[in-house]
Amino acid sequence: MSGVFQKALQLVIGTEPISKPMPSSPHSVNIMPKKLTHRKLTERELIQRESEIGSMIFGEPPRGCQRDFFNLDHSTWIWHEENFDHATRQKTSTTVRYEVHKNGILKVQEGARYSFLEGDELENFLAAVKTYHERVVQNLYTL
Repeated sequence: MSGVFQKALQLVIGTEPISKPMPSSPHSVNIMPKKLTHRKLTERELIQRESEIGSMIFGEPPRGCQRDFFNLDHSTWIWHEENFDHATRQKTSTTVRYEVHKNGILKVQEGARYSFLEGDELENFLAAVKTYHERVVQNLYTL
């Protein structure tokens, strides 16, 4: 396996140790995010909070745009964006699923379009994943 791809796998699936141990089950995590009371969050609530953090990695979404970027499971990342065109009064939606495989990161788009990430797109994805992990751990899972 190439060094770049091996590093990519480590970043995406989290095989490198982190400074604080992650909870073994998101169902039983008792965290105290800013502006919240003490209570256990569900897996769905944790994914939503992670998505809110992930959406800001790419900058502030434009007016009328909702963006999500999150890690769904051990090998799946989701990027979703909804836009509202005020001129045409049309809502558009784009969802991209990134699947981590042993031989690369597969980008799955609507319309049965599949391709493995390479070059700048792979580097940008890896940078986004690294930033995501840093921000989520710092802002959500750090007590």
